[in-house]
Amino acid sequence: MAAKGKTKSASAKRGKKKETGVDQKLVKALAHPLRVEILTILNERMASPNELSKELDEGLSQVSYHVKVLKDFECIEMVKTEPRRGAVEHYYRATARAFLTDKDWKSLPDSVKPGVSASSIRMIIENVFGALKVGTFDSREDRHISWTPGFVDEQGWEELVDLINDTLGKIIKIHAACAKRLAKSGETGIPVNVVLLNYETPAADKKAKAKAKSKAKARKASRKA
Repeated sequence: MAAKGKTKSASAKRGKKKETGVDQKLVKALAHPLRVEILTILNERMASPNELSKELDEGLSQVSYHVKVLKDFECIEMVKTEPRRGAVEHYYRATARAFLTDKDWKSLPDSVKPGVSASSIRMIIENVFGALKVGTFDSREDRHISWTPGFVDEQGWEELVDLINDTLGKIIKIHAACAKRLAKSGETGIPVNVVLLNYETPAADKKAKAKAKSKAKARKASRKA
């Protein structure tokens, strides 16, 4: 799921009073994994239930039902209709409500978060394998892929969060500038997918994890002192 406005530094966020509450319609919309997948697609482009059904390999009736639910929750909106073999095909796109801010994510129930994360990761993996299959993933010599495991303390974690948020902000600005240039030139543009991941991995064993947490708390207490 794409985030919107998630560019403030971790240090700035720590200085603010914690905000509570989240749009309950958004929570309900994200409660089903198929709706998360539909929203992920409609965040990127407009599509009809028929197109979504084929892309997600799900039944049209099931997809149509969840599209209706998303529309009722005001997470998507209909943008156009087109005649198709005696019927009318409806096209939708995500609204601003479909984007998760830092505040939204913190306020989501813990029971909902794993489903949202899992659906997002699944979409990323399917996109990567799709690009590998058709040959676009390695079509450019300057394409990037890296895997950088390591150990950080609490300060290092916060620095990584700041770096990723700053990078996301720059990516959003690049997309906006490209959209203006493409509109002016009439070019189609290059379809790209930028993925940023930063997450805590399981420790080698529970003792190691407990020891690491204990040291982190001690360092944090010494900094406060």
